[in-house]
Amino acid sequence: MSKKKKKYYTVWKGHRTGVFESWKDCKAQIKDYPSAVYKSFDTFDAAKKALNSNYKDYIGKKKGFKSELSDVQLKKIGLPNYNSISVDAASSGNPGIMEYRGVDTKSKKQLFIQGPFPEGTNNIGEFLALVHGLAFLKQHKSERILYTDSKIAMSWVRKKTCNTKLPRNAKNENLFVLVERAVNWLKENSYTTTVVKWETKAWGEIPADFGRK
Repeated sequence: MSKKKKKYYTVWKGHRTGVFESWKDCKAQIKDYPSAVYKSFDTFDAAKKALNSNYKDYIGKKKGFKSELSDVQLKKIGLPNYNSISVDAASSGNPGIMEYRGVDTKSKKQLFIQGPFPEGTNNIGEFLALVHGLAFLKQHKSERILYTDSKIAMSWVRKKTCNTKLPRNAKNENLFVLVERAVNWLKENSYTTTVVKWETKAWGEIPADFGRK
């Protein structure tokens, strides 16, 4: 059995900032902290360097990305439509601490963020992010398209339901209240926004990615 590779965790925004050598210690700094910012690294030196840099240089970016698709495939897919916003979610565990956000696809400027929630799943976060994006664009009367990298979230939105198997409990009650509101919004509102699947294999991680993979 192979030994699990050690990770180091940089916390830029949390109860305490710094580099932590275990997920348990990192989790203690970000739990119940609004808009916590953190990321894992393979080495201590890399984590320390990131701590002393701007977190925006690391979050939501995958450095050195090179597509494995052929030139013909890439040409067929084309480039992203930058007249758009992108949404994504991140969950540390399944279930685990979850948050989601939306950004301008071109500039990566954050447009909205929710969480972290103490107990959620990535699928719930992707669903909420997508509905939040739809409501955001409708509120601003924007004709921009909306990117997500989750086929499951797209399916749930089309069906106007959140088909999660996560049991509802006291720990995730606030999250399920948001889920109910999202489902009701879909049932009570119409929208003209085009929802498009982000082509990760061609373009790299979606711009709203939290960069914690």
